[in-house]
Parts: sequence; structure tokens; C-alpha cells
Amino acid sequence: MKRISLILGDAALELVPPEIRNHPAVLNNARRRGKSPAEILLDKSIHYHAMKKLKNHEKRGRPDIVHTCLLNAHSSRLNEAGLLEVLIHTVNGEVTEINPATRIPRNYLRFTGVMEQLLVYGRVPPKGDIVLMRKLDTGLSDALRERGVSYVALLSEKGSPTTPRKLSELLMQFERPALIVGAFPHGDFSEDLYRVANESFSLGGKAYDAWYIVARTIASLEDALGLWE
Repeated sequence: MKRISLILGDAALELVPPEIRNHPAVLNNARRRGKSPAEILLDKSIHYHAMKKLKNHEKRGRPDIVHTCLLNAHSSRLNEAGLLEVLIHTVNGEVTEINPATRIPRNYLRFTGVMEQLLVYGRVPPKGDIVLMRKLDTGLSDALRERGVSYVALLSEKGSPTTPRKLSELLMQFERPALIVGAFPHGDFSEDLYRVANESFSLGGKAYDAWYIVARTIASLEDALGLWE
């Protein structure tokens, strides 16, 4: 295995959509922060009442899930060893690549500011030679093809039962595997992600928190690769 692509699938990460930008909860939040409603992250803890009008609202507005998953992934020994790449596939189908050298802000408010910059300008930082995060012009399928990904596993409670150890052993059989972990609070993956996946697997037959699944699968890969020996 040269490198694994971890995909945070259907991530609940987006700017406030146009249809609720005039809602009082959104306007008040934007005013307090000195920003336009079009430049702030949709956050269920702040925009709960406004979000009731949105389609699939139960699946949206949880950027904290992405934050915790990125902290777990980028702090890992797997990432230190240059064996991990993280892609964010949002609920709106946008794909972002994260530079493995990026230091993810520990503070959630700082993280929010960085994600807003990414979604507004398409990259972090907005200018300069060094790019820490970048929105891609292609969809997920094309992004994986460009990276030479040879096998994609998706974790869903609907999938075939397996364990973190067995999943790691399977992924290691491929030169450039990818693993999709859902980064949304409720609901199911979009059909696009099921189409991208070669196989679907379930860990424990139930839905665990995304950050736990990320940490557990990375730890299993580290053990299988002998990175702690």
C-alpha cells in the first residue's frame, strides 16, 4: 500500500444556502460575526430553526463532525508516515483535498473560519504558493481516478459485517485504496457514493460516530503496517 485516501463522505459542511439567508437566526449570527450570511458555515447548533425549511435538514449543518475527523486523521502516525490523504466530499457534491502537512486548528471557532475561507475562495490560504486546502474542479469519481485509486471501500451499517483488523488487511492488498466514512449526523449516503464504492462494509452492525470510526480504522492500519514497532 503506497497511500490510502480517506474520504469524509457527504460531509455536513456547507455555507448557509440562499433559501434561508434572510432568516433571523442566520442574520443575527452573521451580524455578530461581521460577515455576510453567504459567507458563514451552516451550523445546526446556531441555525436550527432556519434549517427546518431545508431539504434533508437532518443530514446537514454539522461541521464539527468534519473537524473532529480531521483532527484524528492528521494527528495520526499514518499521516506522519506519508501514507494518508484526506478528501472531503460534501453533501453538495464538492470535493476538497487537504494537504497532509496541514495543521488542523484545534479550536473549533478557528476551524470554522478556515472552512469558511475554503468555501468562499476555493482554497486556503486564498493566495500564495503554498496550498493547505483546495476545492477540486472535478467530482469524486474523477478525483479518485486521477490519483490512481484501485479499490474503494465504504463503511455503512448496511454493508457486509467485518472488523477493523480484517478491513485493514483487505485495504493493504491494494496499492492505492480508498475508504469512505460518512461525515453526517443522520440518514444514508448519496447514490453517487454507493456507485463509487467497490464494496460496502459494516463495523459492528450499527452506526458509530464518524470520528471514532476514523480513529479506529487508522489505528488498525497502523498496527497492520507495523508503524509502532
